[in-house]
Amino acid sequence: MPSIFTKIINRELPGHIVAENDNFIAFLDIQPLVHGHVLVVPKKEVDYIFDLDDDTFSGLHLFAKRVAKAIDKAVECKRVGVAVIGLEVPHVHIHLVPMNKMEDINFSKPKLKPSEKELKEMARKIISALE
Repeated sequence: MPSIFTKIINRELPGHIVAENDNFIAFLDIQPLVHGHVLVVPKKEVDYIFDLDDDTFSGLHLFAKRVAKAIDKAVECKRVGVAVIGLEVPHVHIHLVPMNKMEDINFSKPKLKPSEKELKEMARKIISALE
């Protein structure tokens, strides 16, 4: 059964996509830790990050770097934190989280519930920063 991320990749489910190429996609987390939290995903559905082939693994990180630099421009933050948890969805994904303090990347805290309008505006800001 396809993961929720594969359904976003295939446009079967909506997603606030901020970057995409032939192999990878980045979209806003709809229940973010902080505003601007982005998920970076390979289009090839693999459950565990260390099962990726070397080219996909390195390409994913280079793609994430480009997206992180855009987040850094679009969101007021000291850094963009990176986390790979891998337990929530059985599809490799990197969390890019704008941070001003360590608590911003604490996955045990309650998630935000941004409105559709807030998600669209954040996506627009990140996309603009990529260009």
